[in-house]
Amino acid sequence: MLKEPHLVSNHIITWLKEYALNAKVKGFVVGVSGGIDSAVTASLCARTGLEIYGIEMPIHQHLDHVSRAQSMQAKLEIDFDNFKAIRIDLTPVFEAFVASNKADPKDDSMAFSLANSRARLRMTTLYYYATLNGLLVAGTGNKVEDFGVGFYTKYGDGGVDVSPIADLLKSEVFQLGRFLNVPRAILEAAPSDGLFGDARTDEDQIGANYDELEWAMQASKIGHTADDFNGRQKEVMSIYTSFQMRNQHKMIPIPVCQIPVEFKI
Repeated sequence: MLKEPHLVSNHIITWLKEYALNAKVKGFVVGVSGGIDSAVTASLCARTGLEIYGIEMPIHQHLDHVSRAQSMQAKLEIDFDNFKAIRIDLTPVFEAFVASNKADPKDDSMAFSLANSRARLRMTTLYYYATLNGLLVAGTGNKVEDFGVGFYTKYGDGGVDVSPIADLLKSEVFQLGRFLNVPRAILEAAPSDGLFGDARTDEDQIGANYDELEWAMQASKIGHTADDFNGRQKEVMSIYTSFQMRNQHKMIPIPVCQIPVEFKI
């Protein structure tokens, strides 16, 4: 847990502002989804005083996600003159993509591929606005997602320029969210990636909640394996280890085939 949320908040805000100024850009663009991670990221970016675009990008989105995202945008527009709320309905774009690939969204074998395609369409949209307006894309991933279980889409929500909250555990993001006065509806909502158009949560997909994953992440860091535990702890450790192993390709640098020097002139 964070000892002093205000110090962490100020540290991230200063880091963001200095990074943008050194990169000679005007500010940041953030995808606003209605979840705690994007709410905290957008709130921190807005407090830099730089130009901030908060973009909601629904694709057959669950109404709860839409209402929370729009309430967050509205709050930040009221509180910060430098924050601009934008809504881009990507549903027609996604439908055209599905049709051109003759994909069936009801086919379970295609479900995850199409879900990842949603995230990549959103990434493309964020970079369109970033390039158009001289901004950087601020990522919304937390430490458990980015470095624990790899629960994000490669080149989707994982495609960003800076990651302001990626060194914060999910519990710490919630703590910072309370300090930043994120709306209660967002603070109380079950975390969800919103990639399937329904109400399924991250816990539904992973099989463990974030408190459990944080425990497993810490236990793994000091060398424990599933064999060291029984019951639910053993199950959670197995879930964590499984996600960690199969998502390593997201969390390590892209492998580069090194050509032996003797093969070159």
